[in-house]
Amino acid sequence: MSNPKNHISIFEHQSLIFDLRKKEENDLHNALVKFFENGVPYYSLIRNGVKFNEFVGVIQVGNTLISVLPKSDKKMLDSKKEKEKWNEVLIDMIRAVHGFDVKAPSSGNLKTKNNSVLDLYFELFVKEVEYLLHRGLVKKYRKTEGNLTALKGSLMFSKHVHKNVVHKERFYTQYTTYDTEHLLHIILYKTLQVLKRVNINALLIGRINGLLLNFPEMPSQKITEAIFDKLMLNRKTMGYKKAIEIARLILLNYHPDLSKGRKDVLALMFDMNKLWEQFVLVSLRKEKSFKVKGQDSKYFWKPENGNRRTIRPDIAIETEAGKYVLDTKWKMVDNQPSIEDIRQMYAYHHYFRAEKVALLYPGNSPYIMGNFVEVENQNILSKKECGLMFTEFKDTVKVWQGEIVEEVKKWIENI
Repeated sequence: MSNPKNHISIFEHQSLIFDLRKKEENDLHNALVKFFENGVPYYSLIRNGVKFNEFVGVIQVGNTLISVLPKSDKKMLDSKKEKEKWNEVLIDMIRAVHGFDVKAPSSGNLKTKNNSVLDLYFELFVKEVEYLLHRGLVKKYRKTEGNLTALKGSLMFSKHVHKNVVHKERFYTQYTTYDTEHLLHIILYKTLQVLKRVNINALLIGRINGLLLNFPEMPSQKITEAIFDKLMLNRKTMGYKKAIEIARLILLNYHPDLSKGRKDVLALMFDMNKLWEQFVLVSLRKEKSFKVKGQDSKYFWKPENGNRRTIRPDIAIETEAGKYVLDTKWKMVDNQPSIEDIRQMYAYHHYFRAEKVALLYPGNSPYIMGNFVEVENQNILSKKECGLMFTEFKDTVKVWQGEIVEEVKKWIENI
């Protein structure tokens, strides 16, 4: 990654304090306050600074990059080496969860060390668009209106009379055009323009400029979440799926600075609890000896008037021996989980008829076995087991995924 003007690395739940007497820090603080007014949940405002919540990722303000990294242990060192390690872990977790499998021949060579999450998405987007251009952009039919010197398509009589009172040799018509000017390309072109404005990675500048030079110029259009929701891909356009997914992430999280300060804000932030849940889920799906479901729901409560409510564990596992339920929690605990989490697991045990349930945390503690107490006799333990399981990052994310699978297998088999 190029050296941005200012690169700040910080762990989740930590605070960033600014010296407001310095213009650059005061401007950064003001930009974050203004961004916070949009209702973002990534951090809260404190005196002369911000305190980050359970979100990780990157916030870029102008040329300042703020990397917010996962914190898995209370004893983690607040050192440059530790931050570099967890920056790489975060990038590899995101790649594992989102299944990035860029089709460009060089996709396997994507370097993540010392890069930010922003670099990951920018490079993946650039590679996807390069691939699409190399393959040939998909064309679609669209209706066009215009004043022509030859009759083409259908004559729009009222507009023809209005516009061509003097120019008798012209025809105002509506006709069909088959070309590359359609919504998918408008979205990609707009994303490339945003990348040209906000990218600070020197290795990508030339490639972004090259794409803008070779990509057909598209009309300007405001891109909203509703537009993405309505997009439909077919057999011809399915190759655009990954590029459009990344474009959605970039465009909907881009907040241009309309003042002269050019403090554009682009935030690619992820709820660490959800990222952890998805990471464990994709890791367990690699194991073929059991079936894994994510967010498997059952009806739980029905009011007299209104919709039924459901309960939904993070992960449900089925084996020949029965059902097992895991709930992932990105929290730092010792041996005392919150009572709300335990109550939740009791409901899962009952409604899913699970053999046993467990809470899965990051950390290096051994498995803690626990049982629910019998209702009638508070001195007797029931056979309903609810344990606390821990797994710690040690080597690489790929190794970590394998260790998660092994821990769960041991738990199921009572080893």
